[in-house]
Parts: sequence; C-alpha cells; structure tokens
Amino acid sequence: MAVELRGMKTSSEHPGSSFSGYPVLALIALLLALAAWNIVGNMPLHDADRAAKLTFVGLLILPILVLAFLAAGFFMIQPNQAAVITLFGAYRGTERREGLRWVWPWMVRTKLSVRAHNIHSERVKINDLRGNPIEIACNVVWRVADTAQASFDVDDYKEFVNIQIEAGLRTVGSRHPYDDFENEEVTLRGSADVINRELLEELNDRLKAAGILVDEAGLTHLAYASEIASAMLKRQQADAIIAARAKIVLGAVGMVEDALTKLAQDDIVELDDERRAAMVSNLMVVLCGEKDVHPVINAGSLYQ
Repeated sequence: MAVELRGMKTSSEHPGSSFSGYPVLALIALLLALAAWNIVGNMPLHDADRAAKLTFVGLLILPILVLAFLAAGFFMIQPNQAAVITLFGAYRGTERREGLRWVWPWMVRTKLSVRAHNIHSERVKINDLRGNPIEIACNVVWRVADTAQASFDVDDYKEFVNIQIEAGLRTVGSRHPYDDFENEEVTLRGSADVINRELLEELNDRLKAAGILVDEAGLTHLAYASEIASAMLKRQQADAIIAARAKIVLGAVGMVEDALTKLAQDDIVELDDERRAAMVSNLMVVLCGEKDVHPVINAGSLYQ
C-alpha cells in the first residue's frame, strides 16, 4: 500500500436515515391553509379585549414557528450527488437518493459530488530508471466512492488527489527507462498499455485512503528534458542505426545461407572453398550495401 494511515481510525460510508420531503411539503401546505383560515376567521376586532388579541397572536405565531422548523430540514439531492449527514459532530450516514429529502433541522448536511472528475496533471520532471531526466504528464478520471472517507479521513480530498497523482506519476515514471531499442524491458515510450495499467493501480492504491476510485489513468506527455533532448536524440538515432544494421546483417546471412544451400541441392554449380568465400562476400555486399550495386560481367570462365 502506497499510503498507510497508521494509528488513525478510518471511516466507512453507510446509508443515512432521511425522509422524503414531499409529505413534509404537503404538511407545510396544510399548515399554511390553517394559518390563513385562522387569520380570516378569528381576527379580533378593534374593540376586542386584550386576551382575545393575545390568543389570536399566539395561534398565528405557533404555525409560523412550525413552518420554520419544517422548512429548515429540507435539502435536495441531484443525480450523482450525495449528502453526508452529521449530528453534533458524529457521522450519521450518507444520503444518495435523488430528489427532495428531509431530516431533523439540527442534523448537518454536507453535499459532495460523486460525478466523474477529470484532471490533467502538470508536466513533472523526473529521472527514469537509467537516470535520464524526462518530462511526464498524465490524465486521470476519478470519483468519490466512499463519502465518509473523503469527508473525515483527509483534510481536503481534492487537494489530496492532486498531490497523490503527482506522487504516483513520479513513482511509476522512475520504475522504467524512457526507451529501449532491444525491446528487452518495459519502457515508458514503448509499453503504453503496461505503464497506464501500473499508473492506474498505483493511484488507486494511494487514493483508497480517501475513498477515491480512479476509473482511468494514462500518460499524455512524455519527452526528454530540454537539457539533454538533443544528445538523447542523437543517441536514439545511433541506437536505431545499429539495431537496423544488425537486423540487415542477420537477414543477409540467412539469405546467403539459403542461396548456397539451394545451389548445392540443385547441383547447379560446384564451388570450392575459395569461390564459395568470394560468393558469400559478394552477396553480403549486395544485400548490406546502402548504394546500388554495379556488377562486373565476367566473359571468361569462373576462374578467370
């Protein structure tokens, strides 16, 4: 595990207990109707005694207080949104059901987006496995999977994500060389699928402490640092030339061997060791040379 929370109690999300807001909304409408009926039917006249006026005011204030109490418990949940509910600092669950919801007014609701977030990291300068300075950047798609961990186990989960993305990118980038023309190693440039999978696993391992799930991760920029870019380009060209030459020579040797074997099997011509060596030399020059070959026609015998 890349990030360990030693000695700290981790939170875990569980469903919150809230009520549908629509029955409460109907109750508020009923209270408003009763308040209007009270105003119209029981309004005291100017010559009414003080007790009647106080009774009317009390009957008017009571519904208003009840309405204010009920209205304070409403909250709205949109698609792919969640509300973390706490009571006097204690976690009381997470509400993910969409629509108008209601809880007791003294319960605090903190909304979190559980939609997918897309982050394109800054270019980071690191050293690859061989110590070469390179510039690297990535794109990460993440979302909140556990709202309790995101709310209580880290101080700011968005800042935590940004920092861990950079740390994970540095870790994965330093595990492998930038390039390898012999194709014997996993490289940053030549093994995109492997690198992206490693980056995804590394980030999920780091971010699970904050209840974050990474859905997709991949490199978007990869280059040698400017101070060595020119030198490494020459090195790449030299390595490419050497690799190409080695492949050409290997193929030419196989073609010469096939040609000599075919000549011997079909009994086309018999060659002694000296003429065989000359033919091998000529074939290798023809097959490995960079320029067009200009043959010399021998009008005499094979040995003249």
